Amino acid sequence: MTTPEQCGSTHTTVTARAGSATPLLEHGDYGEPSVFTPENLLHEARRQKKLSHQSVPAICAFDPDGDMLDYLQATGRARRHLAWACYHTELYTFEHDGITMSLIGRVVGASFAVLVAEELFVSGCRLLISITSAGQIVPLGPPPYIVLLERALRDEGTSYHYLPPARYSTLRPELRAMLYRTWDQQRLTLHIGASWTTDAPFRETATTIAAYREEGIVAVEMEAAALYALAEAKQYEIICFAHVTNQMAQQGDDFEKGPDQGSHAALTVIGQVARIWRSNRAEPA
Repeated sequence: MTTPEQCGSTHTTVTARAGSATPLLEHGDYGEPSVFTPENLLHEARRQKKLSHQSVPAICAFDPDGDMLDYLQATGRARRHLAWACYHTELYTFEHDGITMSLIGRVVGASFAVLVAEELFVSGCRLLISITSAGQIVPLGPPPYIVLLERALRDEGTSYHYLPPARYSTLRPELRAMLYRTWDQQRLTLHIGASWTTDAPFRETATTIAAYREEGIVAVEMEAAALYALAEAKQYEIICFAHVTNQMAQQGDDFEKGPDQGSHAALTVIGQVARIWRSNRAEPA
């Protein structure tokens, strides 16, 4: 066994680097590139799996619950992207309203979402849309309903590796303005508000919920704060929506998302965002 005395200068260096009892808040090297990169990871994955390099569609979506993916597969609309080299997920392509897009299901939690998002953006993605189930904090109507998340409380760990400590990470203002200006409320009502992103869904206590309700937070979910931090740090275009479906299982008939488990509403969201974004970016289908 090595003793602290035998560690010598190494032990001293680690102690000095730590500097406090909260390692998560010690990062100050935000402008320094990472040694481990998504490009290198995917390069090695392709080598191991003998895959060619093929770009993913410009518009990609996360479906953390997996219900939309299940629906597209059941109706024969989703095709697996065989060149997707990620070790942890499968990517599917589909067409909606004449636009080819990609979809990854069951990307749950901040760190997993950012890991996969990093891989998507170095693989050809230019816009990432995330639609996650969320718990109701401030009622905006009877669930289910959709909220465009304009900011997210950073009660998770991943965002602090991308941005200095702050209370919220936010949707890029030009994307918010673009959607707000042209959204078709007749097709689908869209609310706008703030969410609480947490790594610990089973530690949503009454005290914390009450405090965040007073702060004006409307929903709780698990990915948005980290995805928005990534978007700001690397100037990626990421838009997060909360599909408010429950009141933390405190009411009967909770977690109901609508026909086909909310897939029609989710596809309407993706379709509107894709059309608006493409028209503003002059993107081909």
